[in-house]
Amino acid sequence: MRRRVFDVLASVGGVAVVLMLLIAGGLATWGYSFADSSVHSQLAQQQIVFPAKGSTALADPKTSPYLDQYAGQQLTTGAQAKAYADHYIAVHLAAMPYGGVYSQVSSASRADPTNAALAAEVQTSFQGTTLRGLLLEAYAFSVFATLALWAVIASFALALLFAVLVGLGLRHSRRVPESAELLAHSVVGPELSPI
Repeated sequence: MRRRVFDVLASVGGVAVVLMLLIAGGLATWGYSFADSSVHSQLAQQQIVFPAKGSTALADPKTSPYLDQYAGQQLTTGAQAKAYADHYIAVHLAAMPYGGVYSQVSSASRADPTNAALAAEVQTSFQGTTLRGLLLEAYAFSVFATLALWAVIASFALALLFAVLVGLGLRHSRRVPESAELLAHSVVGPELSPI
């Protein structure tokens, strides 16, 4: 195969790869934008605000190291949602009877249906567990958004790299002699003379 033909074919394949990477980067950009804005807008609508700095709610050593950085802020990011779920709601649930585990509180309430205090604990446990799960789901989507952002960066960086390689391949195809072969074998060394 002629070297020039190979260079052109490889460059055409490179152009196809560049186009695929640009499309992938575009889709990843859309995915990042969608997930990031959805997490922000959904969390902002809930109007959850972290306790103020110095408040008794942040005095617990199980919460303050994780929540002091967000004190007084509105919860609008995935990282904030995870911190609130794991170090505020989970701490309060753990302080409840049965560790706030809904299935255990509910089973105890069904076993003692006349216990009004236990029935109230069921509602509190259900609401806390549900809110915690929803916040952790928002955090999970924020992680997906971050992964999509890294995919955007990787796709566009690789597209740029392949575009440079395509350009170099096309440049090389113009410089190589028309008759050059891709895998031409040449004998190197002294000519052998008959004895």
